[in-house]
Amino acid sequence: MAKEKDPNLMEKVINLSRNRGFIFPGSEIYGGLANSYDLGPLGTELKRNIKDLWWKTFVQKRSDVVGINAGVIMSTLVWQASGHLENFNDLLVECKKCHMRFRADELGKDSCSQCGGNDFTKPTQFNAMFKTNLGPVESKENAVYLRPETAQAMFVDFPEVVRSARMKLPFGIAQVGKAFRNEITPGNFIFRLREFEQMEIEYFIEPPKTKKDWEKYFDLWLKEIRKWIKLVGIDASRVKEVDIPKDERAHYSERTVDIEFEYPFGQKELYGLAYRTDYDLKAHQKHSGKNLAYKDVKSGKEVIPHVIEPSFGVERTMLAVLLSAYSEEKAKSAKGEEEVRVVMKLPKAIAPYKVAVLPLSDKPALTKIASKIRGDLQERFVTDYDVTQSIGKRYRRQDEIGTPYCVTVDFDSVEDNKVTVRDRDTMKQERIAIAKLGEYLEDKLNA
Repeated sequence: MAKEKDPNLMEKVINLSRNRGFIFPGSEIYGGLANSYDLGPLGTELKRNIKDLWWKTFVQKRSDVVGINAGVIMSTLVWQASGHLENFNDLLVECKKCHMRFRADELGKDSCSQCGGNDFTKPTQFNAMFKTNLGPVESKENAVYLRPETAQAMFVDFPEVVRSARMKLPFGIAQVGKAFRNEITPGNFIFRLREFEQMEIEYFIEPPKTKKDWEKYFDLWLKEIRKWIKLVGIDASRVKEVDIPKDERAHYSERTVDIEFEYPFGQKELYGLAYRTDYDLKAHQKHSGKNLAYKDVKSGKEVIPHVIEPSFGVERTMLAVLLSAYSEEKAKSAKGEEEVRVVMKLPKAIAPYKVAVLPLSDKPALTKIASKIRGDLQERFVTDYDVTQSIGKRYRRQDEIGTPYCVTVDFDSVEDNKVTVRDRDTMKQERIAIAKLGEYLEDKLNA
């Protein structure tokens, strides 16, 4: 069941993200850099956990997918062959009154959001690739680009992967990494950034004889995306699958389904699934003069594979996860008073801290035990340690950052060698022997 919509959800998530160390504005001491964000300690752990879970799900657990890690800067010829230099454009319009620039498709209303003016220039093409220079001499010949997507390296490296990994069709190549787009109007927190990360797979299949031949793989990957949405903790009731019409699809796509999420600022793209046909390998084969055909070892037959591409944005995943996990519940304080408990109900697999060790007070008898427990647990889990404020306030802090379990060391622990383990979601507490604590938490976190 979908949660009741909170008109202030976005603001609450942004404030929590900053206050608790998930996401900070970038370069803030120098006045900031528009729509630039840095990840704090918790955001860094969350992002790493999301990427690790994705890799484990789509590469480690599959025998038909292998990974690569290619450079951010590639030959300019790559982008000529792929069509990015010619086609990777947005339509730009400018307000004649305040000179604010917008993407034409993001303008929304007929008036400027900056000054209210309604007189705009005619839309012009704007290439969204970041251009830089390779080497000490700045010249046209030395111009290169930061990659706007991770996909092209998987096509360029296709023959090397087939040769070295001995892959057989159908198979996929996966990559997680940075991409850069000189967005005209970035915004909505971390939804649209100029510097971001992607998790992508290019899944190569035999040239289809009928539409059903490629549709079966397309449908299989659509099911995998649905499973991932549930696994990573995104609210599936806010997810919509939108078939993109032909005139709105990328030039290489025969079919595209956008997996969109109902953000507080509107329904926007979260993930994408595209049938790229054999466009990419053929384009690179033509421009490079190299044979990029797949050769069957047994038959000796050569074919240019077709491609199904599931594409996942890391920062958009983070945003959808945070919005889905944020929860407010009525609870009673230590004094018995009713209060609102804010909880980040993150899946255990991606929670920044798995466990927090909380000595009831800063008495040496308790901190000595707690420090030893923390040291032991750190061998297995990312662990927090907090001795400040009341135990109730420390519980609330751990709830806000999504820590699944809190371990409290109290004065009884000195006598019985046991601790109290508190569950984030149920707030139920259980007394566990210190000697068995690691195994107990291991079972709980892997359940």
